[in-house]
Amino acid sequence: MAFTTPDAFTTRPTLRGSFGMAASTHWLATATAQSVLERGGNAIDAAVAAGFVLHVVEPHLNGPGGDLTGLYATDATGVRVFMGQGAAPARATIEHYRDVEGLSDVPGAGALAAAVPGAVDAWLWLLAEHGTWELDEVLAYAIRYATDGHPVAPAVVTTIERIAPLFRSHWTSSAALWLDAEGNAPRPGQIITNPAYAQVLLRLLAAGPDSGTRVARIEAARAAWKTGFVAQAMEAFAATPHRHSDGRDHAGVLAASDLADFQPGDEDPVTFDFRGYTVAKTGPWGQGPVLLQMLAILEAYGRLHGLADEHLDPSTAFGIHVIVEAEKLALADRDAWYGDPAFVDVPLATLLSADYAEARAALIGERASAELRPGSPDGRPPVELKGEIGAGKTGLVDDIDEEPEETDAGLELPTDSTGQTRGDTCHLDVIDAWGNVVTVTPSGGWLQSSPTIPELGFCLGTRLQMSWLDESSQSALRPGARPRTTLSATFVSDSEGAPLLTLGTPGGDQQDQWQLPALLRILVGRWDPQAAIDAPAFHTTSHLSSFWPRVWEPAGLIIEGRVGESVLAELRERGHRITVPGDWSLGRLSAVGREPATGTLWAAANPRGVQGYAAGR
Repeated sequence: MAFTTPDAFTTRPTLRGSFGMAASTHWLATATAQSVLERGGNAIDAAVAAGFVLHVVEPHLNGPGGDLTGLYATDATGVRVFMGQGAAPARATIEHYRDVEGLSDVPGAGALAAAVPGAVDAWLWLLAEHGTWELDEVLAYAIRYATDGHPVAPAVVTTIERIAPLFRSHWTSSAALWLDAEGNAPRPGQIITNPAYAQVLLRLLAAGPDSGTRVARIEAARAAWKTGFVAQAMEAFAATPHRHSDGRDHAGVLAASDLADFQPGDEDPVTFDFRGYTVAKTGPWGQGPVLLQMLAILEAYGRLHGLADEHLDPSTAFGIHVIVEAEKLALADRDAWYGDPAFVDVPLATLLSADYAEARAALIGERASAELRPGSPDGRPPVELKGEIGAGKTGLVDDIDEEPEETDAGLELPTDSTGQTRGDTCHLDVIDAWGNVVTVTPSGGWLQSSPTIPELGFCLGTRLQMSWLDESSQSALRPGARPRTTLSATFVSDSEGAPLLTLGTPGGDQQDQWQLPALLRILVGRWDPQAAIDAPAFHTTSHLSSFWPRVWEPAGLIIEGRVGESVLAELRERGHRITVPGDWSLGRLSAVGREPATGTLWAAANPRGVQGYAAGR
């Protein structure tokens, strides 16, 4: 059976050229990256400059108090994981959260949910190690947008409007930054500034102007962030009680010493060979290997049933059914077995093995599963998965890294089945003519995460909500352990080991689910990248949400209506509980790559949300 061919129509062309390419979730970040390339910077310089711009122009999706993960490659390094995920603070113990704070879960908003902010330190580390530009050149773009302003995107306004009651009643420092004197949110397109964050960046630059080398100047800025005024302001803020998502006031546990102890850097990726390609992801301290498990299960399903490609086709009801069932099995294993390998034994080799994949693939039947079914790698029984079946945060939207909303009961995380974008994460990809490639997914520290730290102009993140207050969990809250982040960019190399493409998307638990169909269309169906990104997307909600309050929807399937009524009807007959949020509502993929035969560079970006763009020549 032939793989479905794409429609002739695409929303925009796949950009192709030989100089350099960039793609991201915001046009100003893409333009920044391309500007750096045009001025002689490499892909690392471009990505770092764009990353700091994303702090300013997508503050509802990421911030300096957040985190990031990604992958990069240079001729000297090969493919490496870029690790900017901060760990749990030293005082973040299960006993403190349970016995002192009286919590059963890590809150979804407020400083108790904050891991060590890793994004800024990681960006600076990457620039020092593999960039070529001076720090002041790289930060100039973000400083200008924070000082002189930029037109605020409608999605930012929507988020501020939804959270404004909380700002007015409890998070008054956030109200001072994001609301006007009458307590109103800005209008879409209005020029907004963040002078406090601009001053932070200027003070980082002032930390080392007389240092002897480019790297020394960057290291001076890192020291100012980790041990100087930024770390001290964060500690003072965290110590001040404020409203959390349980409707009570708590103080956080983050200390300046936690920032000083954090070390970003790079790691070996976890890889899986698929159809002659090598797919690279983060380790199991993130959800990255879940995509590799999905591919392994799908390949095993084909072997078991003597199939070629038809079970990999995300345009047919049969293909969607098999893909979704494989996703459920891999996500159940993620929830049961993933964690920081420095603290727990993750049976990753077994989880990615052919024999284990075949055992998992044998569980895929003709009808949709409505169970949580983690496996038993190496005969180890999984910890029981616990989650509430309900209408809370079920992933019915494009944006799973959600924000709090004030109610009489406290702060709750709303569900919206309309597909309306409310905020989640960012993504960017950059490739240059010298062979450098970067793919990064920054997140956390959203304006809706916790109150703004006034002298810094940003807030702390909420990544600890992915940790369990259960000692038996692989992802239990442990001081110094990285919470199991959902940030999950992808790096694909060809049969010769040369970089072929990178891609990623916002979307929390959905990140790998939205990447998988695009990868299958590009690698198996030989689709044009932009057509693969434009094509209808889908994801299952039949798994535990990584985010507070950990709900799930048995047999839930969220799918764009463009798949067609006949496909939807067959999926319903197979037992999937279908929600159609709209025709263009799921995912914000972007990607860059290189065509092996010609060396031509390309880039593609998602049209959903009318915000992501690619650029290049």
